[in-house]
Amino acid sequence: MEIRRATESDAEAIAALVGELADPFFVSPTREGAEAFLAAIGVDAIRGSLASEAFSYHVATSDGRLAGVVAMRDGRHLFHLFVAPAFQRAGLARRLWHLVESEALEPGAPDAFTVNASLAAVPVYRRFGFEPDGPMRVREGVMFLPMRLTRPPAASDEPC
Repeated sequence: MEIRRATESDAEAIAALVGELADPFFVSPTREGAEAFLAAIGVDAIRGSLASEAFSYHVATSDGRLAGVVAMRDGRHLFHLFVAPAFQRAGLARRLWHLVESEALEPGAPDAFTVNASLAAVPVYRRFGFEPDGPMRVREGVMFLPMRLTRPPAASDEPC
């Protein structure tokens, strides 16, 4: 398993994986009303995000096949975390989360991370330490639970 920073050449595979696994977000099984969300997970949107300094994308590959993707926006919002079915339940999501989390935990880092979790992903995020940050929401045909992980302040070297 190789984990590396994503490049523009990964955009199509990322969009395909996210699109394949996005069903738990949709209010309607036909995805009706979710056109804005679908556009946001499309190839062009992924390319734009990969080119943006606001996003940090990484991919995990196995034998040339995309196994998972993680993206952090603005160093504080877990934007994407998707693992292909064949690679689920093997710790890959946790490895990807810890990678972007550790990148974000540099000096001046945020004290909290957020994610908009599908109902199916809530148990995974709870295991990472996230807690619900409000009620389930429905917006533009998509249902999600806002979640937050708050980090304790870093220990100071200064005496008390």
